[in-house]
Amino acid sequence: MPETPRPPLPPFTAETALEKVCAAEAAWNSRDPERVALAYTEDSEWRDRDVFLTGRAEITAFLRDKWRRELDYRLRKELWAYTGDRIAVRFAYEWHDAAGRWFRSYGNENWEFAANGLMRRRFASIDDVPIRQHERRLTAPPSVPGA
Repeated sequence: MPETPRPPLPPFTAETALEKVCAAEAAWNSRDPERVALAYTEDSEWRDRDVFLTGRAEITAFLRDKWRRELDYRLRKELWAYTGDRIAVRFAYEWHDAAGRWFRSYGNENWEFAANGLMRRRFASIDDVPIRQHERRLTAPPSVPGA
């Protein structure tokens, strides 16, 4: 059965690439693994740090585990570049562990999309920096999508 298209579809323009980034940010900030996983093809390939995943089931399990460890997660994504069926973003997110230690995680992602607008490849490089709670910057949802 064909997967339901997920507009905007490639090839991307500046406007549609930004729309895709904003939609991804909103989905990830929901911290709903099933919702997030629906943006990826059934056979999507991921690299997240040193973890390699294939398919929605693995992605969903990974995200469930991520958000059990990374509490009060808040993310911002920024469009970095786009062309055809690819988008590059940079991002920062903040979270704390069960012991109350806060972190800001910075990184870059490279995305490749299928013709139906679902992401078929996601490669993420991420670094974590310990912060104090009063150093948090991402405490509220953005006032402008993708900001």
